[in-house]
Amino acid sequence: MKNMKKVVIAAILVLSVSCRNKEIKSVENIGTSKETEVTISKNKSKTDTSDANDIPHIKDYQNEVMNQEDILFNGRLKKYFTLSEFETVFGKNDSIKLLLEEEPCYTIFENKDGSVDPEDKYLYKEGSRFENSKDKVAVDEFKFTKSNFILFKGVKLDSATSISDLQKIFPNATKNIGSMDVYKEGKLQVIQLREDENNVSDGHINIFIKNGKLYSMHWWFPC
Repeated sequence: MKNMKKVVIAAILVLSVSCRNKEIKSVENIGTSKETEVTISKNKSKTDTSDANDIPHIKDYQNEVMNQEDILFNGRLKKYFTLSEFETVFGKNDSIKLLLEEEPCYTIFENKDGSVDPEDKYLYKEGSRFENSKDKVAVDEFKFTKSNFILFKGVKLDSATSISDLQKIFPNATKNIGSMDVYKEGKLQVIQLREDENNVSDGHINIFIKNGKLYSMHWWFPC
């Protein structure tokens, strides 16, 4: 009987030690798991930063620049041209509206005091809008059609240009694509491009997309 009790007591002690060992191992595993998770997280963060800095052609994540000097409208004209050049490349205007009638908050050819000449006007052609002052003309809004396109740094962008095409040229700007309610057009997708590398201009260029294709562009400036 005494021997039986000794066996039972020994068995209880073995089980107790075994359970204690399992408990200790369990705690150690939890502690190790947490530490490993923190280490991986830190390493991942450091690696991500290192990878970004190791890419030489990406200085930052600003939207790309579309400098007006890099644009040729219909492959022939820059943003500013003469009235005769307008008629040669685009043809006769569809309609005219005086700037005083439209009362825009910003005009391209405004005088130094902020006023506009009473004869200054908008020329409309196939959905595009041009500002005209005497013999000077400038693009304000440009709609891409079957006949209207631009060459940007030699690359043709037209009404068949898709979002995926734009992503190759403006990867940062297309990542930040948004939507905007446009007068008489409804809601359109839009990407914004800077005017210059040093952000001297307080305006930007809105590139509008409709049904997944390049639709129009507009120079925007604050009032």
